[in-house]
Amino acid sequence: MFRKFLHSISFSRKKRISKHAVDVMKVKLPPEIETIRYRAFQGHVEDQVLWGMVLLDSVHVAPDIEDARRWFMIAANAGYASGYTMMGRSYQIGYGALPDFSSAASYYEKAVLLGDDWGRYNLGILKMRGLGVQKDMKAALSLFSEAAKNGHPKSMNLLARFMEEGWETPRDPEGALAWYKASAEGGDYRGCHNYATALAAVGNMDEAQKWWERAIPDATPDILQAMEKSFERLEKKVNAELYDSLRGRLKDLRERQVI
Repeated sequence: MFRKFLHSISFSRKKRISKHAVDVMKVKLPPEIETIRYRAFQGHVEDQVLWGMVLLDSVHVAPDIEDARRWFMIAANAGYASGYTMMGRSYQIGYGALPDFSSAASYYEKAVLLGDDWGRYNLGILKMRGLGVQKDMKAALSLFSEAAKNGHPKSMNLLARFMEEGWETPRDPEGALAWYKASAEGGDYRGCHNYATALAAVGNMDEAQKWWERAIPDATPDILQAMEKSFERLEKKVNAELYDSLRGRLKDLRERQVI
């Protein structure tokens, strides 16, 4: 199917495509990735962003950050906000180059103007930390609040943190707990950990351990290490099977030198 499409590209069009991009077109891919690639060339903006993500960081093809960004911008120029968000992400992470937080922020701002909650979350992170933009906790809170109210789980977790700490808003422990719970229920591993921590603090260990169990498979090293410290403080109150699961993930990451 895709070979037929490749042959249909005009000669002048092929000249504008990099050799790497043409080589990628010839790669045999798993059916689900092949479908994404085909639909991207057919003009489906969601698949254009997904194909850009494959080109950015995938086991299926060699990375090509410039071609990935080209696809993100094709989608963005068609009015698809996620294209701008992924452009920002490519600059924030760097992917083989130094991060460019200023460029990341400018693309996130464009995504926010189109109503993208991932754009709001990512821009909020930069403003909260002062990366590429002036540190502005009030603006960060506004971005997280709007995204959280739209159902974005990671933003819910950070809104809860602002409420818990009293950053740019009156301290509201009950409100924070409600948002941590919503974040956890939405599947965010940080929200799961923070909600579990809050439950453990009031002695509800059975419920806390359920949420820690959900967090362990997807949690990043920093959260796993924070979890380990929590378990050490709680000592024998933590279920042995849960503790073993945490140790297993940490051991795997250490053996792979991720931490």
